[in-house]
Amino acid sequence: MSIPRKATPPGIKHAPLELEHFLPYRLSILSNTVSQGIADDYQRLYDLSMTEWRVMAVLARFEGLSAREVADRTAMDKVAVSRALARLVEAGRVSRHMADNDKRRSVLDLTEEGWAIHDVVAPMARAREQALLDKLDEDERRWLVRILDKLQER
Repeated sequence: MSIPRKATPPGIKHAPLELEHFLPYRLSILSNTVSQGIADDYQRLYDLSMTEWRVMAVLARFEGLSAREVADRTAMDKVAVSRALARLVEAGRVSRHMADNDKRRSVLDLTEEGWAIHDVVAPMARAREQALLDKLDEDERRWLVRILDKLQER
């Protein structure tokens, strides 16, 4: 049940945010839609959450990261990454061990089971990405990459 909006007091003008035209909202919706399409596949096959898959993908790309480095590379919440890692370690998909050069630092790597899952899910993700990119011509793809790179500059 929705609650009716109260009348605006006289003399006050509101400027509601038009979410359907607001870039951050549109990017979020696109990201959620695309990510959920891929996530449906690996959730069904491997009982993996989106956060767990992202952690696995980062660990596949970069060897021996700490939990903090995973959070930094994914721009995900440290608590969410920590929970995902705990579940992945418990499931035998990620191993945690002390760094060779610094016994105070624990590092993470995919296990054989983690790699086996990665090697099935990564091609599925690439296929979903390709299906999305197929909607764009070659020029639009180049521009998309340039625009995304520019928007992500710090």
